Amino acid sequence: MAQALAGKTALVTGGTSGIGLAVVRRFVEEGAHVVVSGRRQSALDEVASELGDRVTAVQADATDPAGVAALFAAVEARGAGLDAVHANAGVGELGALTEVTAADIDTTFATNVRGTALTVQGAVRFLNPGAAIVVTGSTSATGTERGFGVYGASKAAVVAMTRTWARELAPRGVRINTVVPGPTETPGLKGLAPADPDALLQTIAAGMPLGRLLRPEEVAAAVLFLVSSESSGMTGSELFVDGGSTIA
Repeated sequence: MAQALAGKTALVTGGTSGIGLAVVRRFVEEGAHVVVSGRRQSALDEVASELGDRVTAVQADATDPAGVAALFAAVEARGAGLDAVHANAGVGELGALTEVTAADIDTTFATNVRGTALTVQGAVRFLNPGAAIVVTGSTSATGTERGFGVYGASKAAVVAMTRTWARELAPRGVRINTVVPGPTETPGLKGLAPADPDALLQTIAAGMPLGRLLRPEEVAAAVLFLVSSESSGMTGSELFVDGGSTIA
C-alpha cells in the first residue's frame, strides 16, 4: 500500500509524548520527514533515538517568539518547505472557578492560544502548494466538566481562530482543520490527578460510551486523514475523535 506522506515534510509541535508523539510516529510510518518540537531536550533525544534521520528534533517553546523563530529556522535550513503541520503543543490543568488563579489563566492561554497562533503564523511562508494544517482542539471546548472552564475556553478560542484562518488560507490552496479528541490516555491526562492517576482514568473511562479511553494512535489516524488528500474537501472543520463522549 502506498504511503500517504511519501517524500513530504511535516511539522509537529508538542511531539514528544501523548497524541503528538503518536502523530510523529504515524507520519514517519507514512513516509514523511518530521520536524518535531518540544520543551524538554531529554524527550526530544528519545524521539530522535527512536526514529533516527526521519526526524529533525528542535527544542522550542511554542509560547516564546524566539523559540518559534528557532523552530522555523530549522525548517528553513532543511529547504523542503512544509506539506503538513500539526500544531499540537498544549497544556491543561483542573481549576474550578473559585480555585483558578491569574497564573493558571495566563499559562493555559499562552500555550494553547498564543502558541498555536505563533506556530501557524510561522508556518505560512513555508507551506508548499496543497499543504494542510491541523490544530488540536478538545471536547472541553463545548463541555461543562467541573474544573475545565479555562482549558475549555482556550480550546474554543483555537476553534474560532482556525475557522477564520481557513478562510484566509483558502486562496492559497491551503486547508486547516481542528481535530477534537475526547479523553485520551496520555501523560497529560494522568497529570491532572498526580496523587491517583489510575483512579481518574478509570472514572473517566466508565463514563465513555465505548467503555474506555481513546488511544493516542486513534487520534493520530484522524490527524493523518486531515493532512492527506483523502480529506481534500475539508477546511475550517472540526473532526471529533471522542469515543462518543459528546453523546454520553
